[in-house]
Amino acid sequence: MSNEVVAANEAFYRAFERKDIEAMSAVWSQGTGSFCIHPGRDVLRGWKEIRHSWEQIFKITTYIEINTELIATEITDNIAYVVLRENVFQVVGGRRLEAQSMATNIFQFLGSKWYLVHHHGSPVMQ
Repeated sequence: MSNEVVAANEAFYRAFERKDIEAMSAVWSQGTGSFCIHPGRDVLRGWKEIRHSWEQIFKITTYIEINTELIATEITDNIAYVVLRENVFQVVGGRRLEAQSMATNIFQFLGSKWYLVHHHGSPVMQ
């Protein structure tokens, strides 16, 4: 089961790097109980708000690469969380940016699949 959670987590970052809103939609729970907190931003609630935020990020980002370092994965019956470090390299508006974030991704087992219900990224201060 932990392999399925890790695979769902990897699918999230692949969708992010590819700037693929359809792949991102397949990873997230479409419900109103989903939350997303981008680094330095307010909380977004529900897939409609979350999807809009990803569309905006994808629109302004020319290139993005995210290397992750897994810190912990915990799984209960139908909830799993992944704690990791995100090493992010991106090009936005012609500017090259590098940053590190700590992130928590929470997945819920719904039907027969793990779906992302909460992503919280927090910048690491250098």
